[in-house]
Order: sequence, then C-alpha cells, then structure tokens
Amino acid sequence: MISVVDRKREKLEHTTTSKTVFLSLGSNLGDRQENLRTAIASLEGARISVRQVSSFYETEPVDYLDQPWFLNCVVEGETDTPAIPLLQKLRQLEQEMGSHKLIARGPRLQDIDILLYGHETMDTPEDRKSVV
Repeated sequence: MISVVDRKREKLEHTTTSKTVFLSLGSNLGDRQENLRTAIASLEGARISVRQVSSFYETEPVDYLDQPWFLNCVVEGETDTPAIPLLQKLRQLEQEMGSHKLIARGPRLQDIDILLYGHETMDTPEDRKSVV
C-alpha cells in the first residue's frame, strides 16, 4: 500500500520546476527593431514565457569592429526546458530567422544568448571560443 506521503513525494519527483531566464537579444543587420520583435515573439516556440522586455539600446561592436552597431534588449522569461536543450533551441531559432554566425562576434540578423538560467552556471565550448 502506498501512503499519502509516498504519493506526494512521487508527484514532486515528476514535477518540472520552472526557471527564470534572462536572455540577451541583438541584431545589427537589416531592420534591427523588427528582427528583435520577431525574436521576442518566437520565444514562446522555445517554451519561454516572456515576462518583461527591456528598452532597445544600441551597442558598439566588440572585437570585430568593421560592422554596424547592434540593437539589443534583455528579456526576462520563465521556462521548464533544461539549460542545454534551451540553448540548442535558441540556436535553432536564430537559424530559422536567417542568422548565421560566420565570424565570431561578427554581423548577424539575430543573436540570442542566455545571460542567466536560474541559479545555474554553464560553461560550454561555445562560451570558451568567444572569450578573448
């Protein structure tokens, strides 16, 4: 016989906890504002529920300077997708929107990065490549 405590424990083990995420979005090709709006709208498809969006702001390119300035924003959201699959989905969204990362920190239609994922720390090969 399964006790009420065992049932509650079993239910908790199968419940996925939602994580708060902060994403950096940037674009420096084409209609930058429209690119950011499209990316924000597409986040629902990546199982991210958008909570807040910062103002859009311009930033100067870093490292590879021979390119237009970026238009950026930060998005706060909630997701139940684990960090690495979420990063993979964001890369897929970038590609679906026509963005290609031909040059590290180079021009692109869309760039979506995870700034914070709950309280977790991520260190991926992609992160190490972009460190100068």
